[in-house]
This record gives sequence, structure tokens and C-alpha cells, in this order.
Amino acid sequence: MSNVVLFAAMIAGFLIVLRPLLGHMRWPAERPDPRDDVARAVSSLRDLEFAVAAGTIDPADEARLRARIEASAFAAEPPATPLAPVRTFVVAALLAGIVAVVVIAVLPASAGDRAPGETITGNTPAAAPGIAELEAQARAHPDDVPTRLALAQAYDQDGRASDAVDQYKNVLTLDPSNVAALNGLGLILFRSGSPDGALVAADKVLGIDPRNADALFLKGLVLYQQQKYAEAVDVWTVYLDVGQYHPAAPMVRQLYDDAKAKIGK
Repeated sequence: MSNVVLFAAMIAGFLIVLRPLLGHMRWPAERPDPRDDVARAVSSLRDLEFAVAAGTIDPADEARLRARIEASAFAAEPPATPLAPVRTFVVAALLAGIVAVVVIAVLPASAGDRAPGETITGNTPAAAPGIAELEAQARAHPDDVPTRLALAQAYDQDGRASDAVDQYKNVLTLDPSNVAALNGLGLILFRSGSPDGALVAADKVLGIDPRNADALFLKGLVLYQQQKYAEAVDVWTVYLDVGQYHPAAPMVRQLYDDAKAKIGK
């Protein structure tokens, strides 16, 4: 933050030094286009020639006017440009200073400490431990519930559903009311073609947390699959209230409307 204060002081000092000069600064003047002067002169000379041909002007007057027209080409002084308001330059300088201070203050915090050559995004979070590492931790600490939950999820993502079920069961042995293990187990049972087991797991979670979005989603899905549409609508009504940002919400809304249509609501 000391760098921010120093930079702000530099901006202020710069404005103080620049202030006497600002009153004499003019907006950049647009340079006159020489072609405009040529066009005016040619037009005036053409009018003069018409007058001579029509006999409406004295030869002496014609010579005098021709000389003036030719002399006036490119002779006009550009009009003085108005002074730019001092306030305009001050505001512009302050805006530039604020932008610079924000960049100095915010960018290091966003970028984080990084080694030379690393990207501006800073250090990325360390990769999640692999299955082998989690297995080693679980063996070393058999009662470590978070490690077993992480191992179960890793097994599930790796397609090893039976190993994931074993880990969830181990967690429930240590903590029978563990909501994460019950939800994880319920989803695997549902995918494995055991909707009744999934429903039991979801009901256990809802007995602990009646507004748990994961359990409400799963229970409604089981009931919908079993064509118990009225019950599914009841469950999903609560789900859509508490789980509007749940990842499955867009899908549930469609099934919810379909279930309501099937029961005539």
C-alpha cells in the first residue's frame, strides 16, 4: 500500500507543477485545408470572368478585383482557438491517476507472488491429490473422514463405483449422519439401478437436513422415474425454492413442468 500512497503523491505533485501552464493551453487547432482557398479563388475568378464577358464591369475595376482575389488566396489567418478549460485537464489527469493507482493496488493482489517467467495470473492452486496419494493417506489415517470422502469421489470419477461405495460405507461407519457420504452413496445407487436404495439414502439426509438440495433433487428424480408425479412435484417444489442455483436446476425445471402436466396441475 506504500507504493499506492507514493504514486498518489506523485500525481498530486505533478498536477501542482502543471497548474500554471494549464491556463495557457489551447485545444489543438484544425489546420485549414489549402484546397478550400483554391476553390474560393477559382469561384471568384469565374464570377469575375462572367462579369467581364457580360460587359457589366469596368476593365480597371476588373484588374483591381482580380489582384485582390489572387492575393487573398491562402492569406487568411486561422481563427484563434479557445482556451481549454483548466478543469478539463485536471479531471483527465485525475482519471488517469486513479486508473494507475487501481492497477498498482489491485493487480499485485490478483496476480499473487509469482516466479520470473510465470503468467500474470499468478500461482495456480495445487492440483488435487491423486488416488494413490489419497489411498496412502487413508491407510495412514483410517479415521480421517475428509480423506475417505475425497477418495470415494476420486474412485467414482474414475469409474470405480464399487470402491467408492466401500469408502462411503467406511465414512458412515465412522459418522452415520455424514450428509456427503449419504448423498454420494445415494447417487451411485441410483445410477446402478437401485432406486429404492437411493430413496433410503435421500430420506436419511432429509431427516438430518430437510432442505438439502442434493437429497431433494435425488428423491424427486427417483419419484419421477417411478411415475409418482404428484410426490415428485411436492419434493421439487421445495428443491426449486432452495436449490435455484443447484447444477441440476435447469433439468429439474423441465421435469417439474412435465410432472405437473401429467397430474393436471
